[in-house]
Amino acid sequence: MADSDRGGELERLKSNLLDARITRDAFLAQAADIGAARAAYAWLNEPDPAAAVSADVAPIGGDPERRSLADERRTNLRPLRFKPAPDQFAWTFGGNAPLASIAPGQIVQLWSEDAFAGKIRSARDLPSRALEVPFLNPQTGPFYVEGSLPGDTLAIHFIDVQPARDWAASTTIPLFGGLTATSFTQLLNPALPERVWMYALNRSSATVLFKALDSEFSVAIPVEPMLGTVGVAPKALEVRNALVPDAFGGNMDSPEVKAGTTIYLGVNVEGALFSLGDGHYAQSEGETCGVAVEGAMSTTCVVDVIKATYVEWPRLEDDTFIMVAGSVRPLEDAYRIAFTQLVRWLAADYGLSTMDAYQLVSQVAKTGVANVVDTNYTVLAKFPKRYLPPSRPAMGGVHAKLRRIAANAGSAGRAVDFGP
Repeated sequence: MADSDRGGELERLKSNLLDARITRDAFLAQAADIGAARAAYAWLNEPDPAAAVSADVAPIGGDPERRSLADERRTNLRPLRFKPAPDQFAWTFGGNAPLASIAPGQIVQLWSEDAFAGKIRSARDLPSRALEVPFLNPQTGPFYVEGSLPGDTLAIHFIDVQPARDWAASTTIPLFGGLTATSFTQLLNPALPERVWMYALNRSSATVLFKALDSEFSVAIPVEPMLGTVGVAPKALEVRNALVPDAFGGNMDSPEVKAGTTIYLGVNVEGALFSLGDGHYAQSEGETCGVAVEGAMSTTCVVDVIKATYVEWPRLEDDTFIMVAGSVRPLEDAYRIAFTQLVRWLAADYGLSTMDAYQLVSQVAKTGVANVVDTNYTVLAKFPKRYLPPSRPAMGGVHAKLRRIAANAGSAGRAVDFGP
């Protein structure tokens, strides 16, 4: 192959890698096939002089084996940008082959569809006619995270989460919601009627407009973008529907899954296989009617792997709180999971006895109710970080480390306009 042809083919491979059409391993293998392996490796390891260098995080709990893999000094990782084709959505957690490979510390720019797969676009699109079970909550992913093995923890820091459309939809769905008879809570009462509310997004004011269906009332609601679903492949080779929240994360519908938050999920299979979706432009705590202001989302995040550390239930961290999500029925057991795990976290990582941690949590923690409508309910136990020893950051300082990587990413850390 002539040098000019080889160069053109290598540029094509670079483009495929950046657009997530091939994995890093496939990129290197195909570059070797055309005799461009040396140039491919050089391109992958090309330094970025604008990137900052900072120290590694502290060992978690004093254990030198429990370190994260993201290296702030590795400046060659180009962002992965991915918008799935309609046939690439995942409808479950587990049971799907990865769409692309991600390195710890790599910026990831993703587009996700709304919970209705974009099928509700007007008040005439009633759920019973427009939606097809089980094809709800389409997930963007899964993604294979390099270096992650069962027994590790995946950390995902959300840098920017922004509406990807200028409209969104909400509905009532028969036998679904917090204030109606459901398939779990069966009553002789007839189901509430199904209705559709369309919301127009005003980007300049960062609001969506609620317009009543049965009167002239309307009001602007602040846009607070969040992701209803983020999760990894479950334990024991399980495959779980994308509507389910559980120990693997999933459809937790927590307003805390937003820009500035890091979520920690225990790794159950090689590569973790994480995915996300179910963007909400606004949502009450509890998601009372079962449906938020549902819209497509542009999400930019950075991932990390914490070795030799496994979190049993999702942990979250922002600049103010550490949090644990518990998901199960009944609601009080979801509460118990969240707070038991929070007490154990404090006891294990901060040298408190279980009873002392229990007492402290009982006096200063807060309770967030994420959803009371899904197959499992989700409760969030929130502990203010100001009561933690400053010399021992939560999870070894991974949240702060990923915040630094995000800050050094410049424009790559902003949500991407993927177009229509």
